[in-house]
Amino acid sequence: MENTNQLFHFLYKKTRAMTKVLNEHLQQFGLYSSQWSILYCIKNNGPMTQSEIWRYLVVEAPTVTRTLAKLEESGWIKRTQGSDKRERLVSLTEKAIEQLPLVEKEVKRFEQTMTQHLTKEELTIFYSFLNKLGPITTEKEESI
Repeated sequence: MENTNQLFHFLYKKTRAMTKVLNEHLQQFGLYSSQWSILYCIKNNGPMTQSEIWRYLVVEAPTVTRTLAKLEESGWIKRTQGSDKRERLVSLTEKAIEQLPLVEKEVKRFEQTMTQHLTKEELTIFYSFLNKLGPITTEKEESI
């Protein structure tokens, strides 16, 4: 395909559409996809500093700070003093630990709906292609 503009525009449209549908699935938990991505990140990596979160997710610091404030307000995360006065360590609350299995089950339903027309091999190839795009982050490649 010579017209990469068309490819990236289509990828952007698909991503936006999937985000919209994921938000509909997460609505029952009072969450949005941006909040879910932070909860997922902390669940899988353990407590993290705010700067580790925004670097890992490749999102601007003010955006992460606002999202964390909403998550803290709604009882999903807690922020505590880090190793120095400026550092804030973000961790899951008891509510999050209790509710995340239900959220993950709903996210899995969404993911299965989105990928139902792909074979296991196609998913692996697609994942490989996404890992080749970049450089998006300095982190090592994600793995399935």
